Amino acid sequence: MIYVHVPFCRSFCTYCDFYSEVAAKCRGTEDVKKQEELFRQFAAALVAEIRWRGQEITDDTNTLYIGGGTPSVLPLCVFERLLEALREVGHGGPYDEFTVEVNPEDIVDKGEDYVRGLLALGVNRISMGVQSFDDGILKFMNRRHTAAVARDAYAILEKAGVRNISVDLIFGLPQLSDDQWADTLKDALKISPSGRPPQHISAYQLSVEPGSMLARLVEKGKFQEASDELCENQYTMLCEALGRAGYNHYEISNFAQPGYEAVHNSAYWRHIPYVGLGPGAHSFGDTSRYSCNAQLRRPSRQWNRPDLQAYIADSLSVQEYEILDDEQLILEKIMLALRTSDGIAISFLEQYCEHEALARAIECGTILLMDNGMARIPESSFFVSDGIIADIV
Repeated sequence: MIYVHVPFCRSFCTYCDFYSEVAAKCRGTEDVKKQEELFRQFAAALVAEIRWRGQEITDDTNTLYIGGGTPSVLPLCVFERLLEALREVGHGGPYDEFTVEVNPEDIVDKGEDYVRGLLALGVNRISMGVQSFDDGILKFMNRRHTAAVARDAYAILEKAGVRNISVDLIFGLPQLSDDQWADTLKDALKISPSGRPPQHISAYQLSVEPGSMLARLVEKGKFQEASDELCENQYTMLCEALGRAGYNHYEISNFAQPGYEAVHNSAYWRHIPYVGLGPGAHSFGDTSRYSCNAQLRRPSRQWNRPDLQAYIADSLSVQEYEILDDEQLILEKIMLALRTSDGIAISFLEQYCEHEALARAIECGTILLMDNGMARIPESSFFVSDGIIADIV
């Protein structure tokens, strides 16, 4: 299970706090050469990290996810170098699921040939950041595309042969009315010119992340977050609309047509080890690289510092890690599993949760017991799941 972080964006979205550096559209030959060289240096550093960390990769979940940032700013040759390096260490695919995140404007600019190139490399799933079909909302978010461009990009993906497309949406903005949100959901479901709705939809409530442009607007008093009532109502609208359309609400923010649940992301929620590559990427696994004593090896979280230039200079010098204790592991396992419709074994909750609080949650229905010995939070309580989990752990 492999995640690759691409630290480049054409511009920064208002709400985003993911690490990236600006890779603006080039205006001349010299700019093109500079950007090509930057991408080449990034690819070389990525290859070095892959060769060093290849032994950490397992095939427990055979997936590759390239996210960012904006992976679709990269030329196909960078993807080719990445895959060649992964083949060298024995993990070059084919993958059960190979996802690349794209932005609509890149797909429209680069066209079908670029998408077919991705498919030829083994990509079998595309995740596209649409976010909204309201041009005013998109402008506020500092997105580069319009609603029309998003529709055009989706048409290009389908025409090129992509058969598993996920679209991202955002709700919970104070200026997003319920009527606008209802229209956005309708537009998302009919985005395909072939008449088929997207195989997967991820929808996230707008949040103010430290370091984002939105956080700075809040600090200056130029933005006020939407009320809990508005956000909860729009989340309910989301659940109802996608439920009527036949989607499986398999995780708090994720909905899939039957059989199209994200394999890679589902493994995160099952607490399966993964290797994260690239500046700013995180990994979860054991500490075998840090201790020669098997008895001292414990699950750990590793991350690369978000510093592109340091990563390019020496991709192994930016690595940091922490050893996770039992309490952290148990809490993470509960929090991740209870985000999903599958839930977690009730026996695990009985062993590690506060007994009286768990009994109250079961009695009032915020924790449901299923016939297969699992326990879950019902969809009707997903919106307040953080509070439910905090009460029982």
